[in-house]
Amino acid sequence: LQGVDHFKDIAYAPGISYGEAFGQAEYEMSRYYLDDADVEANKRLFEEYASEARRMLDARLPVPAHNYVLKCSHTFNVLDARGAISTTERARAFGRMRGLAREVAGLWAARREELGHPLGLAQAPAAATLPETFAEVTAPSTLLFEIGTEELPPAEVTRTVEAVGKAVADKLGATRLAHGAIEVHGTPRRVVVLVSDVAPREPDAEKTVRGPRVSAAFDADGNPTKAGQGFARGQGVDVGALGRVTENGVEHVALVRTDPGRGAVEVLSGLLGEVVAELRAEKNMKWNDPKLSFTRPIRWLLALLGTTPVPVAVSSLAAEPKTRVHRTADVPVVEVSTADGYLEFLAGHGIDASAGVRREAIVARAEELAASVGGVVEFDGVLDEVTNLVERPTPILGSFDERYLELPAQILTTVMRKHQRYLPVRAQDGSLLPHFVAVANGEVDADLVRAGNEAVLRARYEDAAFFWRADLRTPLSDMKAGLEKLTFADKLGSMADRADRIAALAGRLAELVGVADDALARAGELAKFDLGSQMVIELSSLAGVMAREYAERAGETPEVARALYEMELPRSAGDALPSSTPGALLSLADRFDLLSGLFGIGASPSGSSDPFGLRRAALGVVSVLRAFPDLKDITVSKGLFLARRGPGLGDLPKSTLDTAIEFAVRRYEQQLLDAGHDHRFVNAVLPLANAPAVADRTLAELTALAGDPDFAALVAALQRVRRIVPLGTVGEYDPQALAEPAEVALHKALADVPGDVTGLAAFVAAASGLTAPINTFFDEVLVMAEDEDVRRARLGLLAAIRDLAAPVLDWQELGTALG
Repeated sequence: LQGVDHFKDIAYAPGISYGEAFGQAEYEMSRYYLDDADVEANKRLFEEYASEARRMLDARLPVPAHNYVLKCSHTFNVLDARGAISTTERARAFGRMRGLAREVAGLWAARREELGHPLGLAQAPAAATLPETFAEVTAPSTLLFEIGTEELPPAEVTRTVEAVGKAVADKLGATRLAHGAIEVHGTPRRVVVLVSDVAPREPDAEKTVRGPRVSAAFDADGNPTKAGQGFARGQGVDVGALGRVTENGVEHVALVRTDPGRGAVEVLSGLLGEVVAELRAEKNMKWNDPKLSFTRPIRWLLALLGTTPVPVAVSSLAAEPKTRVHRTADVPVVEVSTADGYLEFLAGHGIDASAGVRREAIVARAEELAASVGGVVEFDGVLDEVTNLVERPTPILGSFDERYLELPAQILTTVMRKHQRYLPVRAQDGSLLPHFVAVANGEVDADLVRAGNEAVLRARYEDAAFFWRADLRTPLSDMKAGLEKLTFADKLGSMADRADRIAALAGRLAELVGVADDALARAGELAKFDLGSQMVIELSSLAGVMAREYAERAGETPEVARALYEMELPRSAGDALPSSTPGALLSLADRFDLLSGLFGIGASPSGSSDPFGLRRAALGVVSVLRAFPDLKDITVSKGLFLARRGPGLGDLPKSTLDTAIEFAVRRYEQQLLDAGHDHRFVNAVLPLANAPAVADRTLAELTALAGDPDFAALVAALQRVRRIVPLGTVGEYDPQALAEPAEVALHKALADVPGDVTGLAAFVAAASGLTAPINTFFDEVLVMAEDEDVRRARLGLLAAIRDLAAPVLDWQELGTALG
């Protein structure tokens, strides 16, 4: 607004800049927050403030209680700036402050009620009402339904579009109202549903109400009995009005009723109201309406069937034939007269309802802008988000000072994407150019928006450059020592303790698979050191990236630097995996320690809540073990067991260990299902998922064998064996008790199968000779013989075959239908 580039140059008062008035104060408080604040003293203050807030709540004094909750928040910010708050501490502190704040709000409301609301009482908005009668339409028409909101978070736009589309389809399907295609579009401010060819009304339907049997409804002379009279009376008709129906050869009295169809407007009125009332997001709040709960306030509803308004009432909201366009428009609220051509109507007002249209516009214009400076746009990780941040995208090319290119490119792109949602621009060789593409919403002053975005990015880069220079002056050992100040979790020590456990566990895992590597040992010594750097404290997503950068510049070998980086991989589903064995071992050790430690203290995920990222950690374990078949001797159970060997940690109870293993196995199962594998085959290999690489190999072999008729015959034979053998039957028998030729032949065939076969393909090759003897055995031998010794021998023989096949696959889950 004042045309200056630095906040210190802002005119604070006539002749006095902001920097002159407050520059020294800014410096001193920055010094305090970043360098001089006493961590232990502030931790004590946080506890004291929280305790005092609790005491004031108990004393029913909401104002001082609120004051101390604010002090808790301020103290938390100091600790956070000093890098003294770990992920687990952050979640706990937020939960504590949130709980106190909630109690303060509740107490405030209660106290105001006790005082008789001396400043007055706001009235809840009046409930919207529906008409007693509904308009009729005479021809098939297009339905337009729009839910208008405050700006939704980008991810919620997609989820809300899907949820609304499913709800409308399901609810329409539960009616008799015929309709055509349903399409749903979404922007940050609206979800638009269009349904073509909606019938004017539902057809009438006949409903048959069945009564008692005719023989019970009438006596031998044809007179109605009490049962017949009671049924007629219950239906509100005379006995003479009853008809007859035959079901399963039995004749019943019945009444055929006609259920008149409702008009389309009436049907849609209730249906669309239910869609809005039931709409939910991952996180919901009540806003201006005490009954509606959603992630953002719902501000308006628009419902038209052709040109006919559809009355929709949800709490205080009532649909009107109006919509809201850009807030900066000359007329921000406009009348809508028809459902037909609504997307074009919105486009005429500068709104692209289709996410596909917005995405294409962003890509096309961004590529054009990047090409103007000889570059290409990097869309990864931000395009979907930017698409759902705007209703009409206006890409704008911006620039930054080339001196910032001295910083590692990933720092610059992280700031662009994570903080500003900008699209980086790269040269043809992949190097970063001093340009970016910002996406504005609607018609804007491009020069003004460009200048503003460049100023914001410049400030961000100045901070990053400061952190970078400060970290380069700090020895790696000092950063590692700083982890002592970070508490990892209650009962699990500091982040330094966790780093030491990771290093030790990585060594034990290496011994398990016969790996001796100097790079692994050195990387273990430095594990997690970058969490003590200023850059990672400010940009936590750069953990691992900065470890590699700082390690290289400190003279560590490329192998050590790479292992430190790869320890953080994968960071999410679909992310890159470690490419080196030291990196893979550190990655596994990191995640095994996290899972074992947090499951051990009872911090396992519940529902959709997973504050410590345990699902991501389990997915990482599974993904790394699948990517490194040579590490197959490291199973999920062994990794979790060895993780408890660290100092100060006791053994995991078996039930907890089993729960943690099952937790990881479910991540593996979901990976396979998401990849499109046959669910029968997935279930069949799940017992092997403790060693994901082994399960992968078995799944591949099973998929290859699925169409083989000989394999199908073997499976069918083994299933016959499995079904007849009672649970608990021991796979032992006396061959001398077998006398029938078929059972002797089966015994000999079993003896020819090696007992040490591993892997499905090898087992099938070795056991293929069992198919015919098994089938002959069942055709010619009575398993449950009267002679107890013979019966025991036959069941023992079959149990031995069952036990031979059991370690290879879950044959019960596989079933017999192969092809």
